[in-house]
Amino acid sequence: MTERTRVQSQARGDALDYDLSSFYYSSSDDVFDILGIYNDWHEDATLRGYYLYGQPMSSRPTTRVELQEMLEQRRLNLLNLSSYNYLGLSYRPEVIEAAKQALDRYGMGAAGSPVLSGTMDVHVELEHELAAFKKRPACLVFPTGYSTNVGLIQGLMRPGDLIVADQNSHASVVDGAILSKAEVRFFRHNRPEDLEKKLQSRRSKTLVVVEGVYSMDGDVCRLPEIVEIARKYDARIMIDEAHSTFIYGENGRGVAEAFGLEDQIDIHVGTLSKAIGGQGGYVCGSKGLRAYLEAFARSRFFSCALSPVVAAGVLEAVRIAGREPGLRGRLWANVAHIRRLLREEGIDVGESTSQVIPVMIRNDRRIFELGHRLQRAGLYLQPIVYPAVAKHRSRFRISVSAAHTHDQLNEGVAILAHVLREEGIL
Repeated sequence: MTERTRVQSQARGDALDYDLSSFYYSSSDDVFDILGIYNDWHEDATLRGYYLYGQPMSSRPTTRVELQEMLEQRRLNLLNLSSYNYLGLSYRPEVIEAAKQALDRYGMGAAGSPVLSGTMDVHVELEHELAAFKKRPACLVFPTGYSTNVGLIQGLMRPGDLIVADQNSHASVVDGAILSKAEVRFFRHNRPEDLEKKLQSRRSKTLVVVEGVYSMDGDVCRLPEIVEIARKYDARIMIDEAHSTFIYGENGRGVAEAFGLEDQIDIHVGTLSKAIGGQGGYVCGSKGLRAYLEAFARSRFFSCALSPVVAAGVLEAVRIAGREPGLRGRLWANVAHIRRLLREEGIDVGESTSQVIPVMIRNDRRIFELGHRLQRAGLYLQPIVYPAVAKHRSRFRISVSAAHTHDQLNEGVAILAHVLREEGIL
């Protein structure tokens, strides 16, 4: 029996006996053979409803969305608890108007890499605004959050250097470390004592990498202890605040501000696609760091610059976030409200303390069936499985927004609890 025949036969039995890890390697000598094997499984999984991803929306990512459901080909209006739009800024009228004006002025795209012909005055203005907001000397904007971490780590670190990162670091951190060809060690998630063990034998220049809020578990970095240990071993510190900038801290500058440790962090990284609701990422730090990355961060150097239309919308969103601290207040009030509801229903949310709230299922085979049931009941809540999380750590992930009403959160938790209870999860 050939590999493809074996997979076809087992897929007919149960598509859930496979996941993406099953298709990473192929024993064939032909690069394309794995494509046919994967697509046989993918087609079967989609037809059976074991694949919920990429269903197209036809509306703004507000608290309710219009979704084209692919299994039964229905258009659904769903309560949305899956969007990163934490402050509800992507569809603010002022943000949309700023983007419209930029479209008239600049056209659609930058039409060039940042170092050649792609930098426009709106990009420079955005970098100055972000640097001032973060209270850092300089800022460098990248076209995506993913390319920010990849370019920063690859651009700064070299073979023979050491990168020590939290084991739950985002894939962009891992990929940047691989591209740098530096030695990479991972310490146990949020365990400063394990970080110290990994640093005790260091013999080269070292970068410690952590996140402010971890995107899959929603827990906050133990930054004070990590900073103390990193400084003890003369390691530089990078913090990725993708899920915490504009949300944590008195002024919204992130977890580092909340802990009073901004000046102890060497490299501040963030994204413009989550709380700000746009696209792109940025690095804030010294002027020397900015100049060096401008030359050596390949993911930026060799990419088209961020669209000036997006840059203008993001710039306005950053300004709104700065002048309307009440947005953060509404977000945290919503977080407290939904946490109380989830707790009362006995729903397992793991170690989360943030606006990112996992609903732990821990059953890779059943989670897609549950996802379909939630959609049919009116709730858009996407399943998270390997490789985004470890196997047998599957979950749904709630993302709370400042724009949600308490009635909507009540409705969402009621649907979730009803489905989980009927399915024997609660």
